[in-house]
Amino acid sequence: MEAVRSLLKRLAPVAGLFLFPALLAACATYQSKVSQARSLLEEGRGKEAIEKLEPLARTADGDQLVYLLDYASALQINGQYKESSKAFLQADRLAEAVDYQSVSRVAGSLLLSEEMKQYKGDTFEKIYINAQLALNFLELGQLDDALVEARRMNEKYVKLRGEDKKDFELNPFAKYLSAVVWEADRKYDDALIAYREAYKISPSIQGLPEDLIRASKLAQRPDEYQKWKKTFPHVKENPAWYDKKKGELVVIVQQGWGPRKVFSAGDARWPDLAPVDSRTQSARLEIPGHPEVESKKVYDVQSAAIQTLNDDRASLFARRVGAFAAKEVAADQIRQKNELLGFVAWFAMHASDRADLRQWSTLPQSVQFIRVPLSAGDYKISLQGLGADDRPTADRLESREIKIRPGQKTFVVWRALR
Repeated sequence: MEAVRSLLKRLAPVAGLFLFPALLAACATYQSKVSQARSLLEEGRGKEAIEKLEPLARTADGDQLVYLLDYASALQINGQYKESSKAFLQADRLAEAVDYQSVSRVAGSLLLSEEMKQYKGDTFEKIYINAQLALNFLELGQLDDALVEARRMNEKYVKLRGEDKKDFELNPFAKYLSAVVWEADRKYDDALIAYREAYKISPSIQGLPEDLIRASKLAQRPDEYQKWKKTFPHVKENPAWYDKKKGELVVIVQQGWGPRKVFSAGDARWPDLAPVDSRTQSARLEIPGHPEVESKKVYDVQSAAIQTLNDDRASLFARRVGAFAAKEVAADQIRQKNELLGFVAWFAMHASDRADLRQWSTLPQSVQFIRVPLSAGDYKISLQGLGADDRPTADRLESREIKIRPGQKTFVVWRALR
């Protein structure tokens, strides 16, 4: 505390000189800077959205991470998976940097607003980076690279578990996805462990009972197989799960948009999360000559974001109390030299205090899976978005050709934006 007080005293005499230029530069919030790009993505104008986001993502400042995440997501939505992976890899390195905070920006966050601090990302977002990388590699058919990201997700998971992070921060989607990737590589023990851990984090994941039974049998763990059979007596095993002549189609649907940070209606110094309406709530897989299959929810991003913000409110309150005191000290130091300038600085510093609206705002509302065993061969598939009333929406993936190989998984990644 004494070090911060000393820094504020040194900054105080010149605070009035830089205060108003800083305020003017900070007028545009993060949300206002990326809103047009998000709208362009919704309209299917991905190239234009990318052009809006790229300059922000290339600027090496305290906001670079958040813009990199949105830029990488836009590239993925636009089908530019290789370019998206490069951007996500850069974001992953930046998020893991140890010496990421600078003293000047911390001091700025005390004198001005939370937005002055460098953006480091929430815990669930950091794990999601590797999940998105894995999705890119699966879409490109690069299973080995996806396996690398599965290992990275596991490393982060172990580290965060050791830090006593809460279940919602551990991102069960990442753990579930790593299980699917291990299973695709026929590492059934690793897959079983990952499915088991996903169940511990979020036992309500749809389809997980089937996965646990299948994985325990494939891993040749008879005792555990019998345990899960007793735990889930309603599950009927499908012989196709164990048929080596068949493959599996795995469709990963990223549905809608996650909630967006806004200024609280009662006090702009506090952030709230506003849900984003999405007509499409799920997806239906259509394969000529086969029954239609609807997607199952694996991860609710919206709930994780809301829980994260609620969990941070106590810490945010403490930081803002400290910031209030810092503003008072700085204004008093200026007032001792010039009473009028001290008053102006006091007013400007408090007026500039507003909530930090930065977040990875291009995340989906939820992640859903469709898993279908199929005989080896070539297929044409379609995906149809469905509303809450199960009626078709404007979201649709038209006929796409896929190849199913014996004993292998074929992955399709799709984002429903409307």
